[in-house]
Amino acid sequence: MQTEITREYYSLKEAMAMTGLPSSTLRYWESQFPKLNPRKDGHGNRYYTLAHIELIQRIKYIRDELKITRIDAIRRELAGDTKNSDVRQRAAAILERVRSELADIRANI
Repeated sequence: MQTEITREYYSLKEAMAMTGLPSSTLRYWESQFPKLNPRKDGHGNRYYTLAHIELIQRIKYIRDELKITRIDAIRRELAGDTKNSDVRQRAAAILERVRSELADIRANI
């Protein structure tokens, strides 16, 4: 049985692939969210940790799924009770599955 080894840092290109976001969005979010501060080498190349990737995915979820688009509102959501936000995230995923199943049923009627 092989175990997956988690790397310490991920390049900008890898972060883009993992999050599905363009580099311009990642760079903009770095300027807006202080906790999103990837390490930079002498050439300005960015290196993200897994915690950074998780934060990016959380911001993306808030923006895309919760439809909260203003940066200050996203900051407030991030600062809020994470337990409630996690519940909302799971509920949104369940609702999306139900919506998809209902669309399939409707198509078969």
